[in-house]
Amino acid sequence: MREIAGLHVETVGAGPPLVLLHGWAMHGGLFAPLLPALAQRYRVSVVDLPGHGHSAPVLPYTLDAIVAAIAAQFDEADAPVTVLGWSLGGAIAMRWALLHSEQVARLLLVCATPRFTATSDWPRAMAPDTLAKFGDELTVAYRLTLQRFLSLQVQGSDEGRRTLAGLRAQLFARGEPSRETLKAAIRVLAETDLRNDVRSITAPTLIVTGGRDALVPGAAGAWLARTIPGARHVDIAGAAHAPFLSHPRAFNAEIEEFLDAR
Repeated sequence: MREIAGLHVETVGAGPPLVLLHGWAMHGGLFAPLLPALAQRYRVSVVDLPGHGHSAPVLPYTLDAIVAAIAAQFDEADAPVTVLGWSLGGAIAMRWALLHSEQVARLLLVCATPRFTATSDWPRAMAPDTLAKFGDELTVAYRLTLQRFLSLQVQGSDEGRRTLAGLRAQLFARGEPSRETLKAAIRVLAETDLRNDVRSITAPTLIVTGGRDALVPGAAGAWLARTIPGARHVDIAGAAHAPFLSHPRAFNAEIEEFLDAR
């Protein structure tokens, strides 16, 4: 475990470096089921995003400030790293690859999107009002709002009940993220638009989507695969927003094939 500038990172295993970035309102402990297999072959660094888990927030709370805090953890001895980013972590991973391409060897984007909210020219996303409502409801019903968000992550999954139980067990395992941090992170989600930038990503990229994802439609991942040079897209049928929890065998097979490729 290490902590630089308030960022909590746990590292296990030995081998080429692999960094895991989680999504909104969660923490790195969510990736625990992946670690036994990955740590046998990789030096896995699991990051608590700023203001989540055991990590202190960054100010101002912006996408670039989050990237800067994470990039500072990995010096020349660590880099370049493979980055697995899930949901919000996927947007962070893409921005990291754009701002510090020398640090990022490969990208694994899980249920990721260049833009989280829909517009007239981007229908592959949730309605802006839906995302804004999460921020508003945090003030009046904090725990209930987070529990509802977890339910949306597994909605439609054929392993929904089991996956939801795992998410609920982890949600507050590292304490409660502050309302201020979660609202700031929602603003990051609402303001992020990487559509004009991702075609400049040079790192080999695998995009994994869930065929029943109600938060980030698979069409967003398919668009990323068409736009990021050389990217490959895999859709896991029956999975929703957390395929690494609901369909671990299929998920692990796909990422292992990508990680083993040279």
